[in-house]
This record gives sequence, structure tokens and C-alpha cells, in this order.
Amino acid sequence: MPFWVLVIAYWLHMAATVTWIGGLFFQAVVLPSAFSRNLGINQQAKLMESIRKRFEPIAWLSLFILVGTGLTQMTANPQYEGLLSISNRWASAILIKHIAIAFMVIIAGAQTWVIQPRLNRHLIRLAQSKANSDEIKRTLIRQKVLTRVNLILALIVLALTAIARSS
Repeated sequence: MPFWVLVIAYWLHMAATVTWIGGLFFQAVVLPSAFSRNLGINQQAKLMESIRKRFEPIAWLSLFILVGTGLTQMTANPQYEGLLSISNRWASAILIKHIAIAFMVIIAGAQTWVIQPRLNRHLIRLAQSKANSDEIKRTLIRQKVLTRVNLILALIVLALTAIARSS
């Protein structure tokens, strides 16, 4: 593989990682404290929808970039011996890393196609004065929990990357 291809793959991979994990960190650590102090439940729901509209496409683009550049890097690594060949510490770390990433994608999918549409329905009902604030609160709690779980998985992925890089 040409040197420049690998350099671009590493650069894009790091940029996508910072973007995705930075967004998760912001949503899991920064927003909850702002929510609990300054906003009512209805305003929290509206703000989360606004943030989601902006972050979700960026997150999915980052994930797409991570997959493509990660596969490029993996196949260029001298320790890579083929798909599902788990013969060294590097391969074990990469396998576990990919399992964690799969769980992250499942959680992101649940947030995108289950939690957010539910929150949107609550917002529509809120505009019609038919929303139940307990329903909105439960949905927001689910969103926060899934975001925190995804952040923990992201930190595990970074640790596994460090293990693979040092092997």
C-alpha cells in the first residue's frame, strides 16, 4: 500500500475518532449538568432534538470513515494474518475492539431509529398540548443512559487500540 494512502487513512481515522468520541463526551458529560440546572423537561427535549439534528449526520459520517480507514489500516498492519486469524495479542485486541464497535453501532442505531423518533412524537404531542412530561423524561433518561454506555464503550475501544498499537 502506498505510504500516502496510509497517512491519509490514519489522519482521517483520528479526525473521525475525535469527532465521534468528542460528541459522545459532550452529550454524556457536559449536557446533563446544563440540563438539570437550567432547563425544564420540555426544553430539554427540544434541545436534544436540535442537537441530534446537527450531530447525528456527523456521527454517522464519522462511523463510515472509521470503518473504511480502519480496514485500510488493519490490512496494512504486518501483524494482520487474515480475517478471524487470532494468533497474537494485536489480533485479539482488534477482534475485541471490533466487537465493542459493533455494540456502539447497535446503540447508535437504537438512538437514531427508536429513541429519537419517540422523542419527536413527544415533541409533536407537546405542541398539541397532549404530551406527558413523564414520557418525555423517561425517553430522555434512556437517551442519556445509551449515550453514557456508548461513551464507556468508546473508551474501551481506545484502550484496546492502545493495546494493539503496543503489541
